[in-house]
Amino acid sequence: MAEDSKQLLHLVFGGELTTLKGIQFKDLDDLDVVGIFPDYKSAEAAWRAKAQETVDNAHMRYFIVHLHRLLDPS
Repeated sequence: MAEDSKQLLHLVFGGELTTLKGIQFKDLDDLDVVGIFPDYKSAEAAWRAKAQETVDNAHMRYFIVHLHRLLDPS
């Protein structure tokens, strides 16, 4: 990575929701942390792959968290 480029870290994780109308996980101990990625493009690819794997379970949801925004809100 070039010295002048910023890392834009993204977390991909998911799990089974209690209901389709909210974002409350059924079992926090069973969350699937897919990984931390250096940019949105690679995080999105991982998110799409996990979402496709679990397409038969409507209660499974995966999310992308913009860690770089949490680490440096400005």
